[in-house]
Amino acid sequence: MNLKNLAKTLGISETTVSRALNGYPEVSERTRERVLAAAQAAGYRPNPMARSLAVGRTNIVGIIYPLMPNDLADPMFIEIVGGMSEALEAQQMDMMIAPASATNEFHTYERMVKGRRIDGLIVGRTKPFDERIAYLAQQGMPFVAHGRTQLNQPHAWFDYDNEAGMRLAVERLAQLGHQRIGLISATPDLNFVRQRVDSFQHAMQAGGLPVDPDNLVDNAHDRRAGYQAMQRLLARSPRPTAVIVDNHMSGVGAVRALLDAGIAIGSEMSLIVWGVMEDSLAGHNVTTVVQPDPRGAGAKMIHMLLALMDGTPVTDLQELWPCELLPGESAGPVIRA
Repeated sequence: MNLKNLAKTLGISETTVSRALNGYPEVSERTRERVLAAAQAAGYRPNPMARSLAVGRTNIVGIIYPLMPNDLADPMFIEIVGGMSEALEAQQMDMMIAPASATNEFHTYERMVKGRRIDGLIVGRTKPFDERIAYLAQQGMPFVAHGRTQLNQPHAWFDYDNEAGMRLAVERLAQLGHQRIGLISATPDLNFVRQRVDSFQHAMQAGGLPVDPDNLVDNAHDRRAGYQAMQRLLARSPRPTAVIVDNHMSGVGAVRALLDAGIAIGSEMSLIVWGVMEDSLAGHNVTTVVQPDPRGAGAKMIHMLLALMDGTPVTDLQELWPCELLPGESAGPVIRA
C-alpha cells in the first residue's frame, strides 16, 4: 500500500497522513494514532526518499577524510566505520566517506555544507585548534568530533582518555625499574598525539624520571617511519631501556626494527604500543594500551549525532571512554648493568 491509498482508505488528505507519519506537531494526537494504526494494519512502509524530502533531510551522514595509505589496512579504522555503518543502517540511513587531499580538505567541508549534501558530519583526526570545527559550528551543521580540541566553542565530541592511557604505560615501565624511556609518536599537529606526548612528559616528571628530548621521536605514523624511529633510538648511547609507541601502525615497524637488530624484546628492550597489532604482522605478544570496543565507539558517535540532530544540547553530548593496559611479553624488568 502506498501513501495515496492509505489516505484514501482513511478519508483524509495525503498531506495530513504524511505529516502524521513524520511527527509534525500540528497534527492532533487522535489523528496521528489513527493514521499510525491504519498504516501498521495495512503493512505500510514509508518511502525513505519521500520522507527525506518531506522533512528536509538527505538521510546521509558524511565523513570527510584525508585517507593515508595505511587507513584501509588499519583494523581500528575499519571497526569504527563498521560500527557507524551498522548504527545508520538501523535508522535506514547511509554513510558517505569523502576522501580529500590534506591541502583540499577544508574546501571539501565548504562544498559539502553549502550544498547541503548531508545531514551531519563525523569529524576525525581533530587538531588542537581546528578550523573545521569552528567552521561547522558557525554554519550550524550538526557534527560530532572524533577527538577533543582546545577550541572554546562547546561542541559534541567522543574521545578515549589519551592522557590516562599514556600514564598507565609510563607507570607500568617505571614499576619495572625503567628510567630511560623513549617515545615514538605520530604527527604532532593531531590533538590525540599532543595529548599523549604531554601526558608522557607529565607522567615521567611525576615519577621523578628524566625526559631526554633526544629520546622523543615524532612524525612516525606508519610502519616505515616506526622502523626508522626505532633505529634512531637504538643508535643512541646510552639508548633507552624501554620505548612507548603511541600508534599501532608505527608500532609494527618498531617491533620489526628490534627483531632485525637482534634485540631481545622484553629483556634487552621493553616495548609498549598503543593499539592492538595483528600477531602475524608483529610476530610478538606486545604489551598494549587499547581503546576498547571500537565498533561500539563508532555506533556511539552516530547515536550522538542523531541525538544532536533531534535537538539534544551539545553539552550533553561529550563522551570520554577509558583506555586499558593489556599485559604482554614485551615489557619486562630493566636489566641492571
